Amino acid sequence: MVPNDDHAAEPAVSRLKGMPVHRRSPQSNTGRRGLVRAPAAAATVVAAAIYGLLPDTLIIGPRLVVPCLEIGLILAVMVTNPHRSAHHSRRSRLMSLALILLIALTNLVSLVLLIGQLIASSTGHGRLLLLAAGQVWITNVIVFAAAYWELDRGGPVARTRTDRRHLALADFRFTQDEDADTAPEVEAGSSQRSDWVPSFVDYLYVSLTNSSAFSPTDTMPLSPRAKILMGVQATAALVTSVLVIAKGISGLSK
Repeated sequence: MVPNDDHAAEPAVSRLKGMPVHRRSPQSNTGRRGLVRAPAAAATVVAAAIYGLLPDTLIIGPRLVVPCLEIGLILAVMVTNPHRSAHHSRRSRLMSLALILLIALTNLVSLVLLIGQLIASSTGHGRLLLLAAGQVWITNVIVFAAAYWELDRGGPVARTRTDRRHLALADFRFTQDEDADTAPEVEAGSSQRSDWVPSFVDYLYVSLTNSSAFSPTDTMPLSPRAKILMGVQATAALVTSVLVIAKGISGLSK
């Protein structure tokens, strides 16, 4: 007698549905740990190092001035809460925003100078400029990831410590924000069930895909400022990529 597949699968489904799923109320933040700044700090150190390695023609003033300022701001932010940030600090947030603005402005200037040199047909440093274009592109990814991380839903400290009912409006909609009615093993990791909040790695991925695809991928911008930032980032990445490709093709034709 052939067993009925539906009845055979039913106990397994029942067991799956009966499995304990660790769920927290969307209004509860008791299970969240304090903010970990190490990934963001490491990324900004990389951005500072990249700037220090750019060609002289793409750097403003003495080579080490901007990297030293950036490292100083990073250390100042880390000193306020060396391990996990559990409380809001206006001074720390202002220093974080100042650091992001400094990296963004200096990288924008480097991009403008790079565009001018890539366009100039008389330049004799084609390979060096192509390498510099890659450095500028990577810094672009890092600085916009830091901006998204610092601004979304009131900032990183607010996301980890504030009751969801009192969080600021979201700037981005992640896939975890939409997984509450899917398969049990997917639903268990959703924002509504597990009280998930995005970390720096999530924003770094958003920034990387936006710079690669020149548009949002799986994470959608919701607020006007998020759309503006993603538009500026995608435009900068597109211009850099187009110029690099054009320069590479012109180099091959010679």
